[in-house]
Amino acid sequence: MEAKKTLREGYTTGSCATAATKAALTALITGRVQTEATIRLPIGRAVTFSVQSCTYDGSTATAAVVKDGGDDPDATHGALIVSTVSWASSSGVHLDGGEGVGRVTKPGLPVPVGEAAINPVPRKMIRETAKEVLEQYGIDRGVNIVISVPGGEEIAKKTLNARLGIIGGISILGTRGIVVPFSTAAYRASIVQAIQVAKASGCRHVVITTGGRSEKYAMREYPGLPEEAFIEMGDFVGFTLKQCKRLGIETVSMVGMMGKFSKVAQGVMMVHAKSAPVDFGFLARLAEQAGAPAPLVAAVREANTAAQVGDMMQEAGCTTFFQLLCEACCRAALNEVGGGMTVETSIYTMNGQRLGKAVQTNGND
Repeated sequence: MEAKKTLREGYTTGSCATAATKAALTALITGRVQTEATIRLPIGRAVTFSVQSCTYDGSTATAAVVKDGGDDPDATHGALIVSTVSWASSSGVHLDGGEGVGRVTKPGLPVPVGEAAINPVPRKMIRETAKEVLEQYGIDRGVNIVISVPGGEEIAKKTLNARLGIIGGISILGTRGIVVPFSTAAYRASIVQAIQVAKASGCRHVVITTGGRSEKYAMREYPGLPEEAFIEMGDFVGFTLKQCKRLGIETVSMVGMMGKFSKVAQGVMMVHAKSAPVDFGFLARLAEQAGAPAPLVAAVREANTAAQVGDMMQEAGCTTFFQLLCEACCRAALNEVGGGMTVETSIYTMNGQRLGKAVQTNGND
């Protein structure tokens, strides 16, 4: 039975944009750089955000907040949400989207066509917070607020925005101000749905990855496969493999990095950072099998992270180690599902260099 763990809540892009706006407007009024901003969320809770950067030049101030999605597998997690505030020639709060914030091009969304994709609740939060700050300092002037997200156009590719007619970036969202993480059940359901879509589109070969970066490398490795064939499994390796088997997928390619795949190789099929530590004794035995000299094997045993072990092996030119690790992943995967399919494993470095690859069928190889 899985132990119930409380998942960490995060904050919406709307909350981050509001906090950045408060910091920027306060800096504009006071001429002082802000390091934090406290705002009230729609659910009534006051939260203090850390301000990543804040600049001020007399007529304009800009502040940025890093989006923290908590334990939610969210495309915008880690993005910089920036607010640039300047004095306006007319009264009121004028809000718009800048670089990386999408524009609405199709009707049917909560924001009119042509406007920045800043949803109604975040709009209200940003406007009300700006008015409160102006009142606090007794200022009766209009302000221009532009919300931008550097790299937002790239992030948007991982969302449904383009299909919804939101072009050029992400949406600034949130109704409650907090992000309640996906429950395990919801995340698993989304994996099953993705495999079903792949199968319905005629895919007999799917590629399962641990995250967005490994998916990018996987798409480069398997350019002939349609987009539906690529499925982000997160930490649910065993679950995803079993669903692939159940739904009749013939070939499953696993693509990931040293940390999580060092666990898979040992048969650990839930690879969350907190689920099981990396077994450096196991990696040291593989290094020995790969012909690594005794001092290197000893260093592996004392290593701090699996990525560090990967670096050591690369530097030593011990490529057999990666081959053995990939083979161990294939064996563990086939063992998990009881054979009956072909499993491939590719392990990459963080910057996209493939370290090793192996293929096995039916668990009998």
